Amino acid sequence: MIRRVARRLGPFARRLGPFARRLGPFARTASKLDKVRWLIVYSTDFVNLIALLGLYDVYLRWQTVGLPVAIAILAAVLLVVLVVLAGRTFRVAVRGGPRPTAVLAVAGVITLLLSVIPLVYAIALWLAMLAPFVRGRTLVLASAGTVVLLNGYVTVADGRLYPPLVLIQIVLTAIVTGAVLANLALWRVAREAHEGQEAKARLAVSEERLRFARDLNDLLGQSLTGISGRTAGAEEKLGDDPAAAAAEMFEVRDLARQALREVRAAVQNYRALDLDEVLSSVRAVLEAAGVRCVVDADTASLAPETRTLLATVVREGATNVLKHSRAEHCRITIKDGVLEMSNDGVNGPAGDPNPNGLGGLSQRVGAAGGSLSAGPTREGTFLLRAAVPA
Repeated sequence: MIRRVARRLGPFARRLGPFARRLGPFARTASKLDKVRWLIVYSTDFVNLIALLGLYDVYLRWQTVGLPVAIAILAAVLLVVLVVLAGRTFRVAVRGGPRPTAVLAVAGVITLLLSVIPLVYAIALWLAMLAPFVRGRTLVLASAGTVVLLNGYVTVADGRLYPPLVLIQIVLTAIVTGAVLANLALWRVAREAHEGQEAKARLAVSEERLRFARDLNDLLGQSLTGISGRTAGAEEKLGDDPAAAAAEMFEVRDLARQALREVRAAVQNYRALDLDEVLSSVRAVLEAAGVRCVVDADTASLAPETRTLLATVVREGATNVLKHSRAEHCRITIKDGVLEMSNDGVNGPAGDPNPNGLGGLSQRVGAAGGSLSAGPTREGTFLLRAAVPA
């Protein structure tokens, strides 16, 4: 029996193979926020499926009460349509779109038709569709109104009140509506947290740029002020004492050369990064961006030039993780002058390194007698490896 079923399912599974392979890279490249959104949306769809219990209710009414077949089929179709519309309205709420008044109106008409049977599942689902787009007070009043109206209708039709029906309607409304509102609140929290992580990462980069701009401004401010003063003095002496003006301009030239040396020294010192500080900073930035980072580095025995070069590689590698991957985990190890930086955010096959990024670093590492490589591994990770003389 099992073998027979397996043989029948074999062709179907083979047809799904290419689709699954196409879907795999898409799922891997999705961001954490996308995955959270999928989880929230599909879990809400699952909650909405509770309303399909009304199909069994329709079946029982057809079997026991003698509900006409045409009405039973129409009720089943309308209930399925209502579930589909519920999923659409929640996706609009997640996107932050305007209230889908037309969809809600159509769903309201379907709910009104199903209330004639009556189906409490449809009423609870319609209130859940309405929940993201109305105030809490309005939702409470609408829920109470539907309970009163439905049970009043049943009491008039049958001549007596059914307390279990009241309880079932209240419980269903609370479960479905509460789940929709809770998932929507969870989505808003996740989105705000993601935006906060991105802002923190941008802030770290901006602070580094501001620090360098401030240092450069302090350095050039005094030099340019001295050059300006000397130039003004030479201009004043030019008419009366050309020799003194020429001497003053020679001093201006010396000041300009000195300023140029100071700027080059400042840039060189800026490039002479501290490896431990860079590792700490990169870890903080990656963690802020939602990438779990583990650092295992033995840097005590490294030469100053090696420390600076590896710090540059680490910083460029972190930039690539943030810009060109959807990584969730990153690991940095340094031992005996060998740096390995791996992450699980592989985004398609690796091409040639960017000449202005890893390509330039490869040339610098090669000039120092080392080697640099970058590419995906068999384990499904992306590995950046730099080996330089310790």
